[in-house]
Amino acid sequence: MPLSFRAGQAVNGSDLIPVEEERMQTGMAAPFTEHPEMDVFAQKRAQAGEGRRAERRTRKDIVEYWTQRAPSYSALNRNELSGDKGGDWLAAMLPYFPEKDRKDMRVLDLGCGPGFFSILLAGNGFFPDAADCTAQMLSEAASNAGALRDRISFHEMDASRLLFEDETFDVIVSRNLTWNLPNPCVCYEDWKRVLKPGGRIIIFDANWYHYLYDEKVRALYDRDRENVALAKIRDFNIGENFDVMERIAGTLPMTGKMRPAWDVAKLTELGYSAVDVDELIGDQVWTAEEKLNYMATPMFRIVAYK
Repeated sequence: MPLSFRAGQAVNGSDLIPVEEERMQTGMAAPFTEHPEMDVFAQKRAQAGEGRRAERRTRKDIVEYWTQRAPSYSALNRNELSGDKGGDWLAAMLPYFPEKDRKDMRVLDLGCGPGFFSILLAGNGFFPDAADCTAQMLSEAASNAGALRDRISFHEMDASRLLFEDETFDVIVSRNLTWNLPNPCVCYEDWKRVLKPGGRIIIFDANWYHYLYDEKVRALYDRDRENVALAKIRDFNIGENFDVMERIAGTLPMTGKMRPAWDVAKLTELGYSAVDVDELIGDQVWTAEEKLNYMATPMFRIVAYK
């Protein structure tokens, strides 16, 4: 059957920024020079305008990068799907799903990429929705799904402006998405909107590229590169256009945060009723090669309940 993507605008304690301020500035406003003749409201409007322009540029860069990466990233996902870790990933998610018949449960795989979570879920009795900011990733996901393709609904949309009605989903799952968001607070708020009462988001992520802000983390990151070379295994941090993603990461608000503590505080501020964290989940779901590659950047899991 032909693919039909829903069109949307493309993208893909702590030092908290109030949600209203992030809506205005998106955490990326350009440095602003005060002018005595401008009142404070004019200054804020000008700064907000710079922030919106910076966010649009970053969104465009993100979409272009992941569009270009889609074929190679899809190959990595296919390798994962053919491996033996799928059951471990399901075991890290399903205990946090509500008690409900799988065919009746609405699950959104947000930032689905080439479809890893969606395909796992479709193969285990669910009919997930898969959303991503790039049409190329969705095309790869549909291809990778094979016979399971008809069990998955594909949507191209912005993670901060979900084109779903309020209280649509029982569960939202994501992997390696939130670090890549230009406006995480806005996203967390919108995800809460589309969750049913008692729904939950399940986030798997890590402090990707935090070494750009922390010299100690940089030293650990460099040690990982040495250990990977000594072990003569593939270095997952050496690849096509890695420098491009590193440059983009340097503009993203999550790169400089200490996570998951930042997420817990922000999700609580936004009114999620409870937030659970597992900072050792990588031990369960990562392969031996991944663990060696990412010792300085361990994966965490966040479960936040509406």
